[in-house]
Amino acid sequence: MAGTIEVLVPGGEADPGPPLGPELGPTPVDVQAVVSEINDRTEAFDGTEVPVTVEYEDDGAFEIDVGVPPTAALVKDEAGFETGSGEPQKNFVADLSVDQVKQIAEQKQSDLLAYDTANAAKEVAGTCVSLGVTIEGEDARTFDDRVDDGEYDETLAES
Repeated sequence: MAGTIEVLVPGGEADPGPPLGPELGPTPVDVQAVVSEINDRTEAFDGTEVPVTVEYEDDGAFEIDVGVPPTAALVKDEAGFETGSGEPQKNFVADLSVDQVKQIAEQKQSDLLAYDTANAAKEVAGTCVSLGVTIEGEDARTFDDRVDDGEYDETLAES
């Protein structure tokens, strides 16, 4: 490949302006074609910042690799808040259901160290602790124990 560009773009909302346009402008690729493909491939993330890598050739050919947004961004998007708690151990900003935690875990599983959905959900719960998000109305710090005790076996079963 002649070059590589790495940017964060809002899912489904990339445009030829910054940060993408100025990076692509001096390259031989069709900027609008790149933007269109990025939007098609990231629309499921609906405005959440998504890491995208564009590799291009001197003849204008390009390949796009779409990453998965950070876990914190997925939690914020799913729970509908902008910033986490300044005191996440005391002040909680949102609550997620186990189904929502499972959905985030499945989206992130390829980027996580977990080997199954239940363990991926535990990793997501760790992010919830840092942000001040409860799970099923309970402190996220207790989620691991509840999973280990089998409380969510049916919900977190592999799809």
